[in-house]
Amino acid sequence: MSATQQSNPANTISFQGAPGANSDMACRVVFPEMDTLPCEDFEGAFAAVHEGRARLAMIPVENSIAGRVADIHHLLPEGGLHIIGEYFHRVVHSLLALPGTKLDDLAEVHSHVQALGQCRAGIRALGLKPMVAADTAGAARDIAQWGDRSKAAIANRLAAEIYGLDVLREGIEDTAHNTTRFIILSREPQVPKLGSGTAMTSFIFQVRQVPAALFKALGGFATTGINMTKLESYVDEHFSQARFYAEVEGHIDDPAMKIAMEELEFFAESIKVMGCFPAAPFRTAKGK
Repeated sequence: MSATQQSNPANTISFQGAPGANSDMACRVVFPEMDTLPCEDFEGAFAAVHEGRARLAMIPVENSIAGRVADIHHLLPEGGLHIIGEYFHRVVHSLLALPGTKLDDLAEVHSHVQALGQCRAGIRALGLKPMVAADTAGAARDIAQWGDRSKAAIANRLAAEIYGLDVLREGIEDTAHNTTRFIILSREPQVPKLGSGTAMTSFIFQVRQVPAALFKALGGFATTGINMTKLESYVDEHFSQARFYAEVEGHIDDPAMKIAMEELEFFAESIKVMGCFPAAPFRTAKGK
């Protein structure tokens, strides 16, 4: 559905970027029945949910090539929203230009810094000068507005359709496993029923200032056989205490998880559960 014709907040999902961004496409894939609401920044996407302009938000957190998305894990603890799902989106980058443009006409290519990095070899092979834009769809919009055949954008086919551009080359990313993981956020938690399938639990904690605090805090997950899929560290404003963002495979109400969390509580100054949600099919299928 259109990102510009959204009317019912209860049937709207917000994302960061211009209409046609990869986040917009991801929203449409997972929630084809919902309207999408473009926001200038991640804070705006969070605010849209808090203010009742959208029921959900979909936010990218990491990419298989570029790593974690900057600022997201700093926003999550204070964002006040709950993680209720995840989605792994295969990113296909296309080279977009004004209708009738030939590859030989091009001198510059504009896109988000991560997209440019993911297409580095292709850009070099075409002899183009990379130019950083706020986001992929915004770059496509700029190309349409500038009317300059020497400039191209790296975005997706949805952006080409929205802004009336030609796809000069599709799949110009350097690797075939270019995948972005998104999380789905809501004002209220939506914990799946225990035993209904593989679940993930995300939480943020801060360890006490004692020797080997992290080792001791995570011991419960090792002894109960819970697999930890993510552990990222942050420091406080005084650079004296570490805060960690963690994700584990398991339901928050599973007895083993309760034991592990109880041990974590003993060695942590604070714990905040960000969400318990169904694991995406991507996780369960990748080992097959």
